[in-house]
Amino acid sequence: MTSLPHKAQAWLDRTRAVDFVAPLALRLYLVPVFWMAGTNKLADMESTIAWFGNPDWGLGLPFPELMAWLAALTETGGAILLLLGLAVRWVSIPLMATMIVAAVTVHWQNGWLAIAEGSGNLFATERTIGAMERLEVAKSILREHGNYAWLTENGPFVVLNNGIEFAATYFVMLLVLFFIGAGRYLSIDHWIARRCRHRQGE
Repeated sequence: MTSLPHKAQAWLDRTRAVDFVAPLALRLYLVPVFWMAGTNKLADMESTIAWFGNPDWGLGLPFPELMAWLAALTETGGAILLLLGLAVRWVSIPLMATMIVAAVTVHWQNGWLAIAEGSGNLFATERTIGAMERLEVAKSILREHGNYAWLTENGPFVVLNNGIEFAATYFVMLLVLFFIGAGRYLSIDHWIARRCRHRQGE
């Protein structure tokens, strides 16, 4: 008689027949993220280059023109390659690099949280606490002078904290794709690898 743990393990093993769904989901999740980031930069490269280079109100990066074009083309091209499932492991590398640069230059000073809401959060920094205090003031103003129930009908009122949370999340997702690849069946990488193995077996 087969025990319950063995049955459960057998069921888990059978799910490997559809293991291509996981990398596909990661790819499709990341496509609009990088497409929007890249195309927004390309839409106004003059402003993007200025933001990359200006040390006062921008990132203050060296070689801002080169860095801006590299970031914009990496994100836009990376989105297309992720959608197609082509060279996914390779393109994950420069995309991870853009996430590291974004985390360090744009988000690091704001701590972990991307969105400041509520209080007593474990990852709250001094800047995050300041954002939360402003949030409470904004809420009190809206309650007193606005239709707060209508404003929050579809979700709570929050303040963008712009921490590293999203950049770190995308980095981890790309890291997974770097190690496991684009997945079977619904990627060009799979069919290229399959054709190469077939030729080697001839």
